[in-house]
Amino acid sequence: MDDESVPHIPNQQLQQELFVVMRAATAADKRAAAVTALIDGIRQDEMAPYYRLLLDDPAVAKHIPRDDALLAELEEKNKKELDRLDAAQKQAEESEGDLELHTVLTQRAQYLARIGDKEAALRAHDAALERATGLGSKIDLTLTKIRLGLFFGDTGLTQSSIAAASALIEEGGDWDRRNRLTAYRAVYLASVRHFSEASSLSRSALSTFTATELISYVDFVRLTVLMGLVSLSRPDQKKLSEAPEVIQTISDMPRVGALASSLYNSEYAAFFQALADVEQEYLLPSRILAPHARYYVREMRVIAFTQLLESYRSVAIDKMAAAFGVTPEYIDAELSRFISAGRLPAVIDKAAGTIENRRPDVKNAQYNRIIKEGDVLLNSLQKLSRTAL
Repeated sequence: MDDESVPHIPNQQLQQELFVVMRAATAADKRAAAVTALIDGIRQDEMAPYYRLLLDDPAVAKHIPRDDALLAELEEKNKKELDRLDAAQKQAEESEGDLELHTVLTQRAQYLARIGDKEAALRAHDAALERATGLGSKIDLTLTKIRLGLFFGDTGLTQSSIAAASALIEEGGDWDRRNRLTAYRAVYLASVRHFSEASSLSRSALSTFTATELISYVDFVRLTVLMGLVSLSRPDQKKLSEAPEVIQTISDMPRVGALASSLYNSEYAAFFQALADVEQEYLLPSRILAPHARYYVREMRVIAFTQLLESYRSVAIDKMAAAFGVTPEYIDAELSRFISAGRLPAVIDKAAGTIENRRPDVKNAQYNRIIKEGDVLLNSLQKLSRTAL
């Protein structure tokens, strides 16, 4: 199954355009462009149910134009196509075989998903699944249900469909479908703030990525890098940055590239600037990551602070502030918050104006553990020797 054989149903980009339209901070020109793209997509995919759903929501309706003529035109097209499919289904049931009937049921399910009729699409997919005989067809239908769940933000549907697809894949799904499911799971986990698991899955799918029906290749690489920065160790971050897929696309995401390089090279002032740019340009405008933007930025600050403090037993507050390009008051407030929350193993000496690193002494801890385990072993041997005597 090649990339072009998987239809972009439903069109995930439309929900991203809607997110941009609804975001309060969106600039007027970008909102206008997103509205145009949204209406064009609705027209192209004949999405009367989806358009009506948007118009019936007062919060959305005030941002998009109501075109009753367009709605009527799309509804007529929907009726005509569904009537055709009904006739084809009736004919298949009366005079054709199971394969022809399954084909019609699949076409109906895809069309309903394409036009954004969620409930009807789910019923149609379940009906097609009941008639499906091939494992590949069952997986494809279930993958579409995952896309429906992601499109409509239905976590329950997405989770159950991922579980169903995983079970089918384990029965003998081919490598392409397996890789697509891995990419789907990575995107879903990122959307629910399981960044570490998302990073692991996205990296494993990176070199064989074909799931452009869900997310574009550049967006997937960007997501992979962002997940890696917040969850990987420094050596693993280096490996990720050297991946051919990242190298080939880094010019398309310069802010993310600046964030990765500045963190790895300990250029903390540049890192803070790049983090602010990434937040504004990639996190907040992203339907997937916007709900977690504040959390992500906070975690990245903790990572940078920890990385600097690990290099010193103590560091002056004003020196650390200069390194990050901020005021000493800001560093004092930030570190106080993270230290009190147990996120940084350090203490602030107000009198000396320094931060003292209190990271655990790994070597001493290992030594003490060996001594403790040795004592336990010796005691056990002594008891055994007494028993033997």
